[in-house]
Amino acid sequence: MAKAITKDNIQEVLNSGKPVVIDFWAEWCGPCRMIAPSIEELAEEFADKAIVGKCDIEEQNDLAVKYSIRNIPTVLFIKNGEVVDKQIGACAKDSLKEKLEKIL
Repeated sequence: MAKAITKDNIQEVLNSGKPVVIDFWAEWCGPCRMIAPSIEELAEEFADKAIVGKCDIEEQNDLAVKYSIRNIPTVLFIKNGEVVDKQIGACAKDSLKEKLEKIL
């Protein structure tokens, strides 16, 4: 299951030593709901190698501002605390998986 990313746990997640994937989304966003199953599947598949999480921009506006999220869904790929790749808009699971595998 994808981890809920909040302002309270973001530092812990980033300091885990694992690559991090964060899906910035909102309940009312259709494309966000379209990629949600892919995010959950990636969380399961890469549970031992990476942290895959979701950040609700409605509840965590501070994080959305911190990462300059202007469109959703936006999926950030973070390695060593730095954003190294991103996907804006809905896409196929294979696309997300490929980006994640590059940062492992």
